[in-house]
Amino acid sequence: MDILKHTLRIIFGLGILVLLGGCGFKGSAPEVYKIDLEVWGVFDDSDAYQEIFSAYQEMNPYVGKITYRKLQPENYEEELLQALAANKGPDIFMLRNAWVDTFQDKIEPAPAKYTEKTYREAFVDVVAEDFMGDDNKIYGAPLSADSLALYYNKDLFNAAGIAQPPTTWEELSADSALLTKLNGVGIFEQSGVALGTANNINRSTDILSAMMFQLGVEPGDPSRVSISDEKSRKALEFYTQFSNIGSPRYTWNTSQHYSIDAFYEGNLAMMINYSWQYPTIKQKNAKLNFGIAPLPQFIGGKQSNMANYWGYAVTRNKEYVSQDPKKDTMTQDKYTALRRHESWQLLRYMTYPQVNKTFTLENGITGTTKDFPQTFDPAAKYLEKTRKPAARRDLISNQQQDVVLGPFASGNLLAKQWQHADVDKAETILAEMIESVVRGERTVQDALNIATNRLRVLSQ
Repeated sequence: MDILKHTLRIIFGLGILVLLGGCGFKGSAPEVYKIDLEVWGVFDDSDAYQEIFSAYQEMNPYVGKITYRKLQPENYEEELLQALAANKGPDIFMLRNAWVDTFQDKIEPAPAKYTEKTYREAFVDVVAEDFMGDDNKIYGAPLSADSLALYYNKDLFNAAGIAQPPTTWEELSADSALLTKLNGVGIFEQSGVALGTANNINRSTDILSAMMFQLGVEPGDPSRVSISDEKSRKALEFYTQFSNIGSPRYTWNTSQHYSIDAFYEGNLAMMINYSWQYPTIKQKNAKLNFGIAPLPQFIGGKQSNMANYWGYAVTRNKEYVSQDPKKDTMTQDKYTALRRHESWQLLRYMTYPQVNKTFTLENGITGTTKDFPQTFDPAAKYLEKTRKPAARRDLISNQQQDVVLGPFASGNLLAKQWQHADVDKAETILAEMIESVVRGERTVQDALNIATNRLRVLSQ
């Protein structure tokens, strides 16, 4: 009996040591805590994250529930700002790449161990330009990025005797002339390309911006932005010629159906847009025979594209609400530190590449760590489920041969983005600039000068 008691004491003692050792955690015994995490997003349904979150919860003993809430895009920014202002927002939220400056004071940047070098090596260049602040801190990380590509109607191309989609804007202009059909009273029966106007072309200002970048205009400091130079003039002249009735390239006007509608209706041969419109076109017209090609470039210009995508950021402040105030030892300060730590740890798991397919988990109090082998890459799993182009460099190479995603993924390597203080107002300024030229109210140069002044005022 004494031997049995002694044996039980040893087994019990070993069990305690195992528990205190954190089941393999390196360092001192980790302290136990549980942090629930809430993620807010748009566009994605919860099934895009279900497998990722489930695997992470099994791995991480410090995370309780991970919930995902999908909000409507038209109300998302307002609801998010209100929730963050009240300290009742999510722990992680989707953030448009052009909104980082607006939300920066509400975001908890990544810990110092998330280095700029590792970040730039992991993601395409535009991600660092968008999500790294002037203080060189990292304010978010994406699972996907997006850039412009050419949608083209294969049946219309075949009927016009055009074997391949254009690779340059000069080729596109020539092809558009062959694909455009006017009836006897000057109404378009078929348009070659949706270019030239602003209000009836989806993402018109992004298309023009991409042309500007290709001709050498740099995004630069918002307070010093200038689009009144020769490069910008050439871009705006080229863009608006497609809506100029006196131009040999005339193929579009303000009376045309909205560009996405005209394309799926089969009356538009070419459209420039992002990958997220692909399922829309397929849903609207499943029988439409169309393809995707890389965004055309100017001969002799700079290889460039326009970025428009979403990343994930960690909320800086959130109120702690105890479920059992009498027994709870968690303080607001302790909760804030642990919540930020666990939120960034989840983001690192979701978005970063992991060396040797291993994820290192860290206790937020003691810093003790444990390595976990990964059975799948969370970012790759997300892209597989959502059919989106990659933001990570190593995953772009896997998508480049995909007939749909390839042009967008490759375009991400070339993409840039304006650093406007208020992207929505900046887009309005650019759209009004285009329309003022189309209506003949201003010359190209006058329109550019006025837009430049308005953009500078916007940044003040």
